[in-house]
Amino acid sequence: MIARLAGIVDSVGEDGAVIDVSGVGYLAFCSTRTIGRLPPAGMPARLLIETHVREDHIHLYGFIDTAERDWFRLLTTVQGVGARLALSVLSVVPPEDLSLAIFAQDRAVLTRADGVGPRLAARIVNELKDKVSGLTPASSLSAPAASAAVTDNGPAADAVSALVNLQWGRAEAFAAVAMAMNRLGSGAGVDALIRAALQERAP
Repeated sequence: MIARLAGIVDSVGEDGAVIDVSGVGYLAFCSTRTIGRLPPAGMPARLLIETHVREDHIHLYGFIDTAERDWFRLLTTVQGVGARLALSVLSVVPPEDLSLAIFAQDRAVLTRADGVGPRLAARIVNELKDKVSGLTPASSLSAPAASAAVTDNGPAADAVSALVNLQWGRAEAFAAVAMAMNRLGSGAGVDALIRAALQERAP
């Protein structure tokens, strides 16, 4: 089982890269995030590898860091999400944003990935919401803490809804309101939370 490749970049394509290891070229399928962070051909590189063995093929999937590899493993536990679809998700939603997207139940973010429709996005959110606490949080306020702060009802939830109505992404609104609530305290009202969230977003 191949777990890591360290060698020279032979070539880089749209969906993967060939790494030359002592004269043997290994094709690793990668997300666009990993491809974008690889050095040019002829330069040394290292990829973490997830090896998938099937009756008709052996495929290698390469990752620039452990966060992406761990998310790949988690995504492929969801029914209907294969390796290529997991890479598609990781190509449009980086690991640092996925935890918050799951906790915020931001299905729209997931549907930006090719092959992920609303039904599959909902399944991903539902199946992973209790499994992501150990993975990389999206901000200095951890996703589990944000989830605890913003419940399904009350002022925080109302503030999130108001920001979504202002064309904010749900995950973005969720994070900003959670940070505002962390700063103002659990007794803050809707208006105060919205104002504080808007300040969080301001440059």
